[in-house]
Amino acid sequence: MSASDRLMKALFGFYMIAFFLYLFAPLAIMGAATFNVSRFPTVTPWQGTTLQWFDALWADRAMWKSLWTSIAVAFFVVLIALPIGTAAALLLTSLHARARSFLYAVMVSPLLTPGVVIGIATLVLWRQLGVGGGVFLIVVAQASFISCYVMLMIAARLQRFDPAQEEAALGLGASKFMVFRRVLLPFLKPALFAAGFLAVLQSIENYNTTLFVRGFDTPLTVYIATKVRTGLTPAVNALALIMIAVTIVGAVAYEVMRRRGAARQGGVTGAEGATSA
Repeated sequence: MSASDRLMKALFGFYMIAFFLYLFAPLAIMGAATFNVSRFPTVTPWQGTTLQWFDALWADRAMWKSLWTSIAVAFFVVLIALPIGTAAALLLTSLHARARSFLYAVMVSPLLTPGVVIGIATLVLWRQLGVGGGVFLIVVAQASFISCYVMLMIAARLQRFDPAQEEAALGLGASKFMVFRRVLLPFLKPALFAAGFLAVLQSIENYNTTLFVRGFDTPLTVYIATKVRTGLTPAVNALALIMIAVTIVGAVAYEVMRRRGAARQGGVTGAEGATSA
């Protein structure tokens, strides 16, 4: 191995270490602060190890209420954003290039609009109709831009779809609805799951838009921001640590199920090949 190759390998290794430190060091510090006796979320100075902040989290009813509010909002946002985003992606792929470019720019524009503007505009519009802030407006405001993320993910998946499959199904007598349900929807299923998961994350972590349309309801991000001003405790770190653990367990479980399904499908394919041989 030449000196330049060794240098490139060393630089690549340094870059990967720095990259993962940049990603995971804040999470590690946040998690460690959960077990510090200090009333403030910090690891320096270390005043002792404790589990009291998990008890404080369990006793903080306001935080649990805000979490359930965020989960309810995310659920309804997914119910709205998935159909709208999927329909928009299907419409885009069916248009000619010139019309597609114009409509794409229009549909993506909510992503380029500041969240503050979306929140204020939503509140002003619906107040003219007699609807005040609350969960309903949070869902409407968030779905207006989260649908764009769904559209982009579904459109990317549709780029690999072979239209000949639809033509073949129609030629065999299937209706358009049956083609969508039996051909297109199974093909889009991975993208739909990924888009739904992304929509949940975008909804739960959103703050700028939610702040202006929340009314008297308090989602988790707004509650944490309020606690930052009035006195944040490591109980928030405990909640974040639990959410990270649930996410990791869910990701590992999904990967295990995916690999088992792939192995099972490969075994069935191999058995069918041996039988035909």
